[in-house]
Amino acid sequence: MASLNVGNLGEYLREQRRNAQLSLRQLADAAGVSNPYLSQIERGLRKPSAEVLQQVAKALRISAETLYVRAGILDAERDRDDVETRAVLLADPSLNERQKQVLLQIYESFRKENGFGADADADADADADADAADDGEARAQDATAGDAAGGADSIPGPEPRTTGGSDAGPRRTAG
Repeated sequence: MASLNVGNLGEYLREQRRNAQLSLRQLADAAGVSNPYLSQIERGLRKPSAEVLQQVAKALRISAETLYVRAGILDAERDRDDVETRAVLLADPSLNERQKQVLLQIYESFRKENGFGADADADADADADADAADDGEARAQDATAGDAAGGADSIPGPEPRTTGGSDAGPRRTAG
């Protein structure tokens, strides 16, 4: 926890809570976290998850992005469009938490595929999960592009396999 600026986050949260004229207990209830846990966050003793920060931000009616930056989850210089997209996904009340996480994983895998956002360790986990979810799409792309490896797990190409003979070329047999 030494590398994170959790104390700064706690001071900021306390200031925002007081500006909103909420007691610690009121904010904890509104955010759906326990009173002692919120107190520990404010005192810099706990590092909250992104989900908890998002709930607290919603209860305080402030930007979750600001809390993410103060907690060290996001870099202050990070691409603003990326941050806004993530914030919108996390704030959507029509999605459950699992759906939000899956969407974020897919979003991050597309960004990484396009050369953006590949700097966090969590990205590798998100990509692995998204890759598993998109396995069918990848197979379809491999089939249309032609699988050069030709292994046993590959999708058969348009050319039929011949039995017997010593030729290794792609000859077709008549009949």
